Amino acid sequence: MLDEGFSCLVCGARVEKLGYTARDHCPHCLHSLHVDVNPGDRQSECAGVLEPTGVELNKKGRQILYRCKKCGTKKKNITAQDDNEDLIIKLIVERAWS
Repeated sequence: MLDEGFSCLVCGARVEKLGYTARDHCPHCLHSLHVDVNPGDRQSECAGVLEPTGVELNKKGRQILYRCKKCGTKKKNITAQDDNEDLIIKLIVERAWS
């Protein structure tokens, strides 16, 4: 599993490594890149932008739902402790009303 910092291609924020699991999305805008087949492996060749489409509450906790803007793949990522809570709540409410 690879935990590394990066500059977000969507909002431009500098994102530091998470420190307890693989960093897989920007905590500021919640976008991600389709770079993993399995969390942290960086084996996907797509590299498209994963757009957050909702948040699911389940036994794993809160998971951000994504759809790749390039290939259409749908993925889920567990939220991180430093994620933008306002955006998380917005995604939960939007999903509940859709």
